Amino acid sequence: MATNCVKLLGVWASPYVNRVEIALKMKSIEYEFIQEHVLNKSELLLKSNPVYKKIPVLFHDEKPICESLVILQYIDEAWLNGPSILPSDPYDRAIARFWAAYIDEKWYPLVAEYRNAEGKEAKAAVVEKMSEGNLLLEEAFMKISKGKSYFGGDSIGYVDIVLGSLLGWVKVFEIMDEMKILDETKTPSLAEWAERFCSDNVVKDIIPQPEKLVGIYRKYLEVK
Repeated sequence: MATNCVKLLGVWASPYVNRVEIALKMKSIEYEFIQEHVLNKSELLLKSNPVYKKIPVLFHDEKPICESLVILQYIDEAWLNGPSILPSDPYDRAIARFWAAYIDEKWYPLVAEYRNAEGKEAKAAVVEKMSEGNLLLEEAFMKISKGKSYFGGDSIGYVDIVLGSLLGWVKVFEIMDEMKILDETKTPSLAEWAERFCSDNVVKDIIPQPEKLVGIYRKYLEVK
């Protein structure tokens, strides 16, 4: 569905922005991408998201919608064309929202915690927590997918987008620290899902290549 009243404010390397891009592509929504300045926040960002002052911001008919999880739900409800992002069943929708919140609030912050941990013992403690989180996600995937390819079933859905958008940066930290976050020997279903997600036609041109992200991260460390 073509439209010229949709704009997305963000940066290409942000996994939270990538989420919105995936959802828009799934719904075949044309949009204008507005590049935000990471180190010098624009007046547009500060005006449209005065509470969190963060990207992404989606503009639909000049009205701003903020926070990636909220934006995904908005896109699904505002555009009924194309595949559904959230499940139609109320219970399944609630479960999807639960795991999306877990990923953002509990699972992914462990990656940053690992990077900031000092000493072998501290890092080992974080790795243990990450392993426990991965096992929870492995169990959730097997239960929610019901034996199909994605959390969303036969096609990418809400939880897939939320977790999958982070995979590029997960790979960055695996490369930088020479370790495995998603270990196919411990969570085989989740590891297979990750490969499947990243090679999906909807996703593969949106999630940045880890090598490009590594370069950005190294520059960030230099100016930190």
